[in-house]
Amino acid sequence: MPNIRPLSSELQEIAKKELGEDPNRVEKDLEHIKEWLKKQPHLKTRTDDQFLIAFLRGCKFSLERTKEKLDMFYTMRTALPEYFSKRDPMDPEIQEVLKLGLLVPLPVLDGQGRRVLLQRMGGYDPAKISVQAIVQSNFLFWDIMMQEDDAGMVKGYVGFSDMKGATVAHAMQFTPSMMRKTMTCFNEAYPIRIKAMHYLNVHPIFDKLFQFASQFMKEKMKRRIHMHGGNLESIYEHIPKSVLPKDYGGDGPSLDELASDWKKKVESYRDYFLEDSKYCSNEKKRPGKPKSSEDLFGLEGSFRQLTFD
Repeated sequence: MPNIRPLSSELQEIAKKELGEDPNRVEKDLEHIKEWLKKQPHLKTRTDDQFLIAFLRGCKFSLERTKEKLDMFYTMRTALPEYFSKRDPMDPEIQEVLKLGLLVPLPVLDGQGRRVLLQRMGGYDPAKISVQAIVQSNFLFWDIMMQEDDAGMVKGYVGFSDMKGATVAHAMQFTPSMMRKTMTCFNEAYPIRIKAMHYLNVHPIFDKLFQFASQFMKEKMKRRIHMHGGNLESIYEHIPKSVLPKDYGGDGPSLDELASDWKKKVESYRDYFLEDSKYCSNEKKRPGKPKSSEDLFGLEGSFRQLTFD
């Protein structure tokens, strides 16, 4: 039997209907993926069932898409050392990010059973914390969600990004190269399904960033982005107060409580992340043509420069 957490009867029914998950085939599908991984000389990967089922679910049990996503997941580990070579939650800069609670998964699911993730991109001092450290920390969170969050992996995720406090100094950290690398990594390597993105308090300076980022989004994703200006009441129409922290007029724990809880959670995964750093791709051993940074992200010089008034 596969070594995976059993889903609740409700989630199992949804997984069957929406993802094509057949409990009678899961073991066979997992074995197929494991056998395929054994034959990839360039990949050094995890093969535990709970990890692999996240990819199968994220790819709606398409075996070929699962293989592509797994290959890209480990290719990115090699291609983006700036994000994945430093994965120690006790690193001082990552500790600062965790203390601030810039990204926190909310404990109560929304009305459709989806996990809501709250991000506060204006909640840090860009003179003291690099956006690179924030991205590093965010990928730590996503790795944990893949391991633990059955509801999110089956039903999908809703993002709520409060941009209050974000300034030109914050925007200047988001270079075109950094944005393309981050979005390519998330979209092509992670088996995460984003169902909606809600933005609050967006400073006009970020309009150009959104325009640039939209180049790398599928039309389906573009339709799932919602701008709310500074209208918190508008947020309540999509994310109930029962889900939101007290800081946003909700019934949930405060941001400080959530930040503290998730800081401890990420720290508890320290051994996992340190061990995980050995998994990657070796492009010298890849059958056929190795994948270069140019293949993955395009020519650096081809990016249009973003200018801010």
